[in-house]
Amino acid sequence: MKALNRKERFKKLFPDEPQYRLEQVNQALFSDAKNWDEVSALPSSLRLGLEKEIPWLSVEAKQLVWNSRQDTCKALLTANDGLIFETVLMKNKREQWTICVSSQVGCAMACTFCATGTMGLKRSLISDEIVDQYRFWKQYLREHPELPQRISNVVFMGMGEPTANYESVKEALHTWLKYTDLGLTRITVSTVGILPVLKKILEDPEWPSVRIAISLHSANQKRREEIVPTTVPHFLEKLKTWSHDYAKKLGNRRHHITYEYTLLNEVNDSEELAHELAKYIRGTASSKINVIPYNPVSGKSFHRSQQERTDRFKEVLRGYDLTVTQRKTMGDDIAAACGQLVVINS
Repeated sequence: MKALNRKERFKKLFPDEPQYRLEQVNQALFSDAKNWDEVSALPSSLRLGLEKEIPWLSVEAKQLVWNSRQDTCKALLTANDGLIFETVLMKNKREQWTICVSSQVGCAMACTFCATGTMGLKRSLISDEIVDQYRFWKQYLREHPELPQRISNVVFMGMGEPTANYESVKEALHTWLKYTDLGLTRITVSTVGILPVLKKILEDPEWPSVRIAISLHSANQKRREEIVPTTVPHFLEKLKTWSHDYAKKLGNRRHHITYEYTLLNEVNDSEELAHELAKYIRGTASSKINVIPYNPVSGKSFHRSQQERTDRFKEVLRGYDLTVTQRKTMGDDIAAACGQLVVINS
């Protein structure tokens, strides 16, 4: 049975409280208060009840590790059932913070280069456990005033496939959009592309139009099936059609699809595959590709593409008038970079 989130527990535990109390509770969670006792807007009797029945944070820090450059910090968080997952705080180019959040404990997608996939899927996170990754880092920053204080971006690029936890992710998005200063274009949901869910996003009037990034990794159907084993037949053609549907409904200058491409040495980084990728992207409704250097994972036989192969790959793409960026590797020395998140849960 799925655990109840705070809103559901509050309604169950305090059925006689007026509706505005729940709004006060939600506002308090994003205030400077450190616990229920500090929420003076609530009656003392309710504060006592909340203190007893609903934890201020749904997660607890088990371990924090800063990298050598002090621009990335990885936290191992423990949920109420004892399962552990990871979230990452990264300094961005604006000297503010981007947080990388997890949506599941483990992942069922089994991408062959990714450490998280080796865990399998333990369970999906409830909305509180997603929301509280932001709250955890906000509290941490308040306790360390020497650090920049603003979290300006959130990316769903941690553990799990966010669209496989659709309702909890959607609720977390709405919560952040309502109670923080994060805007729609400051949140990115990265997905391997579960086609029925991508279609649902376009049909769901309650899905907030945050940015979408598709983890593509190859524009060759056979090669993608080797890298992403959950790839369905005719995925690439169906994704191309979906991209145009997305552009018609949600696309504009600031809302565009980004295709993510992890470069694996002599696996998907050849000039031939670069041309194939470029031609494919030209047929979609987007022209932005973010290439990602592979980050080593223990037990995996993959290697990061040699720099000359990476440069040539990007050069080919740009020859097709595509926008090409390269993700800055952060936290690889503490296993906090893309594809490296993994926890051994007992």
